[in-house]
Amino acid sequence: MDAPGPRTRLMSQINVTPLVDVMLVLLIIFMVTTPMMQEGVDVNLPKVEASNISSADEPLVITITRDRRISLNGRAFGASELKSKIESIRRSAGNKTVLLRADEAVPYGYVMEVMANIRKAGVEKVGMVTEPLPR
Repeated sequence: MDAPGPRTRLMSQINVTPLVDVMLVLLIIFMVTTPMMQEGVDVNLPKVEASNISSADEPLVITITRDRRISLNGRAFGASELKSKIESIRRSAGNKTVLLRADEAVPYGYVMEVMANIRKAGVEKVGMVTEPLPR
């Protein structure tokens, strides 16, 4: 006695469609969250109207906080070490653009003192980071 209807065969292949779906969702999540994960020192930048600086390589970012702490690309150090750190970076990575982010509450004289130390280290291109004016 034969069973009525065609015999069903077992599939011997793995269905990868759900795996691909999960991987695409994870890829989208990582693409959205990665730009939000940039760490930095929180400062209140002055608001001015200025043009953007375009740079092919990644610049050095020096941040001065409200309480006059200095950090270079997120690493904090003393004001006396600034010149030597920039000089050593210039020797290893070449002439880079430096962007200076200073809190608006930091006195102008202190910002100019830090800028003078940057220039003494041999940096020719120094840009000031600001916030755009609200429209």
